[in-house]
Amino acid sequence: MTHAASRLSFDADPAPAGDLDVSGLQALAGAINLDEAAAGKPDGAARRGPFRPEVWLNARQRHASRLAAHYFRAFDVLAVAAVTLLCAWAATPGPLLHAEVSRLAPFAIGALTVLGLMRSLGRYRFARGQKTSLHLASVAGIVLVGAAAAMLSGWALQGGEAQWSAWLVWSGLVLISLYALHMGWSDVVGRWRASGALTPNIVLIGATRRAESLIREALKRRDLNVLGIFDDRLARSPEAIEGVPVLGTADDLLTHKMTPYVDRVVLAIDPKAEARVRELTARLRTLPNEVTLLVEPNGEAETRSALDRLAAAPLADVQGPVDPDRRAFNKRLQDLVMGLIALVLLAPVMAAIALVIRLDSPGPVFFRQRRHGFNHEEIVVWKFRSMKQEAADATASRQVTHDDDRVTRVGRFIRKTSLDELPQLLNVITGEMSLVGPRPHAIGMKTGHVESARLVAEYAHRHRIKPGMTGWAAVNGSRGPLHTAQDVRTRVRLDIEYVERQSLWLDLWIMAVTVPVLLGDRASVR
Repeated sequence: MTHAASRLSFDADPAPAGDLDVSGLQALAGAINLDEAAAGKPDGAARRGPFRPEVWLNARQRHASRLAAHYFRAFDVLAVAAVTLLCAWAATPGPLLHAEVSRLAPFAIGALTVLGLMRSLGRYRFARGQKTSLHLASVAGIVLVGAAAAMLSGWALQGGEAQWSAWLVWSGLVLISLYALHMGWSDVVGRWRASGALTPNIVLIGATRRAESLIREALKRRDLNVLGIFDDRLARSPEAIEGVPVLGTADDLLTHKMTPYVDRVVLAIDPKAEARVRELTARLRTLPNEVTLLVEPNGEAETRSALDRLAAAPLADVQGPVDPDRRAFNKRLQDLVMGLIALVLLAPVMAAIALVIRLDSPGPVFFRQRRHGFNHEEIVVWKFRSMKQEAADATASRQVTHDDDRVTRVGRFIRKTSLDELPQLLNVITGEMSLVGPRPHAIGMKTGHVESARLVAEYAHRHRIKPGMTGWAAVNGSRGPLHTAQDVRTRVRLDIEYVERQSLWLDLWIMAVTVPVLLGDRASVR
C-alpha cells in the first residue's frame, strides 16, 4: 500500500510547547465559538462542518500532550533503575558501593540495553492503530534481549561464578514493571485519542475532486478532522463539499481564527498545475502550520493510504526533533561502513561479471550515465554494460522493454538480477549515492514521448535525499522502466514517502528484503 501525501520542506517553526497537564487536558481550551472561528466568510455566519471537534485544543496544547512520551520514558528509566539497584544490592554480599565491578556490570549492561532499545525502536510513540498486545509483545522481546546481554556479559566476567538466578529475577521484575507502566501509558493515550486531543485537524486548499475523495474517506474513518476548505476560485466553488464548508480564499486562511487549531494545511489541487502549486506554497510560507501537497491518489486504496499518513499522530519522539545534519552524518557513516564491506565481499562476483561481459560482446565492461543526484546535482553513475556498445542510450530516451534487441545475452541476466548495479558501490563510497534512497533517473529520461519530470509536479521532491542503489519504491513493486504517467506517479509517491520516513532501521529493513524481493520478481523489466 502506498502513501499519497508528502510533507514539503517549507514549514515554519512550530508553536512553543507548554507543560503537560494530564488531569486537565481537556480544560486547557474548552469550547470555542465557531461563529468566531468562521470569520473567513464575509457574512460572518457560523459554518459547522461534520468534523467539528467536541474539544478544541490549539497547537501548543496539542503539542504538550504529544510530549507525554518524554514523561513516559522518564518513569520507565526510574523503574528500571530501581529494579536494577534492588537486584544488584540483593546479589551483593557486602555494601553496594564496595561491590566488585564484575557483579554490578551485568545488571547495568542489561538495564542500558533495555532502555536504549525502548528508545531507539520507538516504543514511546504509541502510533494510532497500534494494538496494545503487540506493543507489550515488543516490550517483552526487548527485555529478553536485555536479559541475554546481562547474562552474556556476566558469564564473560564471572565465568563459573555466574549469578544466573539473580539475572533471571532481574529480567522478570523489569518485565513486570514495564508491562504495568506501558499498559497505563496505552490506556492514557487511548483516552486522549477518544477525546480528540490527538486527532489531527486539517484544512484543505482547493475545492477539487481530490478534496471530495479525501473528505468522503475521512467521514468513514473519523480519525481526522477536516475543518474547512479554502479556494481562490470562490466564484466556481460550492458552498460546501460533503458538508465541509468553503470558508474563503488562501489569503483568508492566513488571518483566519481557526488557524491556531490547525495541525496541517493540505494542498488538494492538481499537482500538474506547477505554477499554482509554487504560488500557493510561497503564500502559505508565513503560516506556522505544516503544509502538505496531496499527490494524486489512484483509487480508494491510495486515498486511504493518504489519510493514514495525515491521521498518523504518534506521540513526540523522545529523541527530540530530527536534526538533518545528524541524520545525514549517520547515513553517510552507514554507507561508508556497509559499502566498503559489500565492495570487498562482492569483488570476486564483480570480477566474474566483468570477464563474461568482455567475452560476450565487444565494448567496455562499464557503462556510465549522467543522472540526477541530491538536490538536482548531476552525477555520473556506474553500471556494468548490459547493451550492445553501438546501441547504448545515455539519456534513456527509449526505455527498456521485453525482448529489447539492444540488450546482450549477459545483459539480460545481470539486468534481471540487478547485478548490473553493483558498480554503484563506487558511487556510494565517493558520497554521490547512498545504499538506500530513491533510484537515480537519467537526466532527460522520457516516459513515452514526454520527459518524466514533467509528468508529476512533485517529481523534484524525490531529490531531497541522495539517490540509492535500492529503495522503498524498489521493494514495493516500482522497479525498472516507467512506461506511463501513472508509473511515474507511483514511483514518486513511494520515493517521497521514503524521504519522510528515512531512518537506520528502515534502511536496514530495505536492504534485508531487497534480494528476496528482486529474485521473487519474474515480471519486471530491469
